[in-house]
Parts: sequence; structure tokens; C-alpha cells
Amino acid sequence: MFKLIVSFPSEEELAGIVTMTQVTMDETASAVVDGKTILEMRALAKEVPVIDEVLQFAVKLVSGTHPELSSAPDTTKKFVKYGASPRAAQALITCAKVRALMNGNYNVSYDDIKALACPVLRHRVKTNYNAISNHLTVDDVIKEIIKEIK
Repeated sequence: MFKLIVSFPSEEELAGIVTMTQVTMDETASAVVDGKTILEMRALAKEVPVIDEVLQFAVKLVSGTHPELSSAPDTTKKFVKYGASPRAAQALITCAKVRALMNGNYNVSYDDIKALACPVLRHRVKTNYNAISNHLTVDDVIKEIIKEIK
């Protein structure tokens, strides 16, 4: 669902990673939650409401990554080669519901969508040469698209 950006470890951290993988360790895992609870959590997340205006914002954001659409923002037309698929909109709403719950909210907000836009879209939107030549990352482009969505 996400493409997270993880920075390269420090030399100390890298040494720890190498050392850890060079020894045989007894591997144990402890259950954090049982299957029944996971299913209950999933069911709860699905029940979080999304008002039409917020849903439309998410849909317009994903649609707004497609330069071939006449409604595409200027940023998209200038810097995007390929836009995100419908699965991006599904992921954005699903993750926004969970984020809302994690923040103690009972409905999805515009802020939930905006906060998740880069992690959800960064591997689904492909920028063009114009973006590369302007030293723009896909996150830069996504943030500009968000500003242009009405």
C-alpha cells in the first residue's frame, strides 16, 4: 500500500545489521494480537465514515495524477508521465480510515488524505523528464497537485 522512504543507516547501525546477520540466533516471535482481534480491527476500520466531499477530494487527487485527462492540474500536465490506478484511491481511503482511528477521530478528514498522499502515491505516479530536469521528486509533484485540487 505504501512506499516508505527509509534513509541509509549510519555506519554504526550498518555494523549492527551486518553483525546481527552473521550469527545464528534463536528466533522467537511473540503474538501481539490474535486473529479474531485483527478481524475485529479490520471491521471497525471499514465502518469509519467518509463524507462525500472528502471522498471526492481523494478521487480528484488520484484522477488528478493523469496527464491525459482534461481536468488534470497544470502540474500534472507538465510533470507526470503516468498516473495512479484506481487501487490508489482504494488504498488512500482505506489508510485514511485507519489513520483517523489512530488519531482518535471518528471520520476521515482532508488532513488524513493529504498526510497519506505521498506514501500511497509515490510508487504509483511516474514523473516525466521535465520533472527530472527540474530536480523535482515525485513527492514534490504530488504536493503541488494537492495544492491545485479544488
